[in-house]
Amino acid sequence: MAVITTWNTVYLGQAVSALRAEGIDIPDELLAHVSPLGWEHVGLTGDYLWRPEDVPPLGTFRKLNG
Repeated sequence: MAVITTWNTVYLGQAVSALRAEGIDIPDELLAHVSPLGWEHVGLTGDYLWRPEDVPPLGTFRKLNG
């Protein structure tokens, strides 16, 4: 669970930064009510196939979906 929470925290931050860069106002007060604990988007069973071309270079992030 800790890894999922960390992943969600990092990518929530990336998403907020991307939206703000587009000029969308996201008040810090609103973010106080956002939790990185959700994990319904994580498949707990099944195969995980990582294609090397989809792995971002070290020190970079995956592209945000949207």
